[in-house]
Amino acid sequence: MHCEILIEDKSGKIALRSIVDKILNSEDQEHSFRIIAYKGIGRLPKDLRGQIDLRKRTLLDCLPRVLRGYGRSLRRSEAAVVVVVDLDQKDCRDFKQELLDVLNVCDPAPTTLFRIAIEEGEAWLLGDRNAVLSAYPNARISILNSYDQDAICGTWEVLADAIYPGNSAALKKKGYPIIGREKCEWAGKIAPYMQVDSNQSQSFRTFRDGLRHLAGIPMVEAK
Repeated sequence: MHCEILIEDKSGKIALRSIVDKILNSEDQEHSFRIIAYKGIGRLPKDLRGQIDLRKRTLLDCLPRVLRGYGRSLRRSEAAVVVVVDLDQKDCRDFKQELLDVLNVCDPAPTTLFRIAIEEGEAWLLGDRNAVLSAYPNARISILNSYDQDAICGTWEVLADAIYPGNSAALKKKGYPIIGREKCEWAGKIAPYMQVDSNQSQSFRTFRDGLRHLAGIPMVEAK
């Protein structure tokens, strides 16, 4: 099984490089994947069948064109497309339907799995507290204890408050691209320590189980 994984930013790609390898690790099967990072999430075009602005490099802006392309190129293969996006402040059910609407106008449509990180990809890192502490032994325990898993609460800011010197307020003052670089560093340090079968994030577990189902890997009982 081969998966083409589309993610909205570079930090997500860095995290998934470690995570997906662990999820697909199987003694009796060989699986491959490629992760493609975009320059932000963007927004879906109003006309899903219309012309796409090729100058845009955000995931949702490109998604209709990209899925149509995969529908043509993958139709004689067992490969699948996995689209991973942050929920941010959207309604999860409505957002999922909008993504499915994109797939429904593809002819042919590729085998596609949509997965949504609630609220943000950093929730998946926070879902493994031991991994956070292994990467950042001096993390502020009180902040980690106060986090409500997968809550709509400003997730990356919670992680910053736990591990960044001076907390999220100090980091926000620096703005982008420094915030982006910090997120990449967190992903690169925490993800290698993550135990994918005991993560506390429900949205992560949904991603993990969906990927394994695509690949024909038996489900593992949560630890």
